[in-house]
Amino acid sequence: MRGIHHLGVAVADLDEAIATYERLFHARLEHREPLRDQGVEAASVLLGEGRVELVTPTGEDTPVARFLARRGPGMHHVALATDDLMATLDELETAGAQLIDREPRQGLFGLEVAFVHPDSVHGVLTEVVASG
Repeated sequence: MRGIHHLGVAVADLDEAIATYERLFHARLEHREPLRDQGVEAASVLLGEGRVELVTPTGEDTPVARFLARRGPGMHHVALATDDLMATLDELETAGAQLIDREPRQGLFGLEVAFVHPDSVHGVLTEVVASG
């Protein structure tokens, strides 16, 4: 792993969340796009050298919508950067991690991503992101 790629935060209103991060933390909107296969619209905001990904559901029957219904807005996932996503997934699986995604899916910026089940990482949904 190369380090933390971003922290993911589930929000009910993406426009409001972006405005809040801009107002409170002087964040700068880096990128925004719908991720249809994940059922979210996501926005990346930069805070210095760090990045926060704000995600809001695009439908009521999506993982993020269920997350918001159960827990409300807040920390959703941690994303770790890797140079070789497939090799990392193989290593994680060999080490006993329960993978949600055995095959990568498209994430923000068109990067390939895959998720590791929270039960494998002490309750934290973990996303592995191909550096790009």
